[in-house]
Amino acid sequence: MFIDKVKIFIKAGNGGNGCTSFYTEKYVANGGPDGGDGGKGGSIIFCSDESKNSLTDFRYCQHFRAQDGENGTGKYCHGKSGDSLVIKVPRGTVIRDGESGRIIADMFGDKDTVTVLEGGLGGRGNARFKSSRRQAPHFSQKGQLTEEHAVILELMTIADVGLVGYPNVGKSTLLSVITNAKPKIANYHFTTLSPNLGVVKLYDRSFVVADIPGLIEGASEGVGLGHDFLRHIDRTRLLVHVVDISGSEGRDPYEDYKNINSELKSYNNRLARLPQIIALSKCDIAPEENIKEFRRRVRGKRIVEISGIMHKGTDELVQSIIKKLDTLPPLEPIEYEPFEFGKINTNEYSIDRFDDGSFGLSGGFIDEVARGVVLNDYDSFNYFQKTLKEKGIIKELRLRGAKDGDIIRILDFEFEFVE
Repeated sequence: MFIDKVKIFIKAGNGGNGCTSFYTEKYVANGGPDGGDGGKGGSIIFCSDESKNSLTDFRYCQHFRAQDGENGTGKYCHGKSGDSLVIKVPRGTVIRDGESGRIIADMFGDKDTVTVLEGGLGGRGNARFKSSRRQAPHFSQKGQLTEEHAVILELMTIADVGLVGYPNVGKSTLLSVITNAKPKIANYHFTTLSPNLGVVKLYDRSFVVADIPGLIEGASEGVGLGHDFLRHIDRTRLLVHVVDISGSEGRDPYEDYKNINSELKSYNNRLARLPQIIALSKCDIAPEENIKEFRRRVRGKRIVEISGIMHKGTDELVQSIIKKLDTLPPLEPIEYEPFEFGKINTNEYSIDRFDDGSFGLSGGFIDEVARGVVLNDYDSFNYFQKTLKEKGIIKELRLRGAKDGDIIRILDFEFEFVE
């Protein structure tokens, strides 16, 4: 089964906790603090892999978590950092935020790598809190916790040329003739259920062709299979519009041509503006008047008469494609403003006043400081109050009307305000 769009859940590793420890040795009295820092959590890294061509690997495995950092230990031993998790995706995968849909990264090139989530920082051990006035801190800092996020992986095939047209007009046959691809070919609609890629080589020249599942009227609105796969021609530089000129399906070839162009325009104006080469297929069984009538009604376009079965006109078509590609700019990644998951600003804080008269402190700075607070430890709480005072938060609380005895809430704990 071809899968080109999945939703997965990713989580970077938590930081390891700092250690509260004191040096002990025979005949050494009052050894100082020697607690080590916790290790940094592993990051989530995406990497494009040319050998993959679908997102099938993510059908049954949808949760990805990097390794947590290890806790620090005594004797200044720091915890080991967690291993980062590298997630390999096909080249051309677009990574989007699961909530906003904004693009995080476009994995356009082979071996492209992007760090989507950074691992949590490790907590500092009590040795880091030692000072001239605080000789024996009995507290350390907890590791930074990370959150799980949902991301959407969307595969957009990278090809120079896209074959478009109604079902059963000969696109797969054409692909099998001009490339080394071996698509499924049969005389019924929707034989092609997923995009097929092939490489055309002519002397020292080569280009990639994508056969897109057949479009029908209403495809841009979700009718048939085309709606699901139109994204695979978003990146192409040139379209080869394959038209069954024989009318073997009982349709008017010119109306087919107009309808497909209308669907491309409805889906994306850029696709409608892409240069096209028209390949009139099944010319070996087509009435001559059909070809003349089509040429009369469609002027100013490069039209090549082909027969995939008879290998007629295919060399001319390949040469026309190469000639046109030489005049077009190379493939480029999508232009977008990268979305980043909220990075904590450890300098920001906010003060809120509640209806019961209590105050709430929140923000990156508060979260960072709170990681090193142990409420039942005198030294730890003094360090916490000193930090709030140096930041100007105590003064701002006074200006907001805080009085001695008022309740101050931080995260999941509270204390009385005393200046």
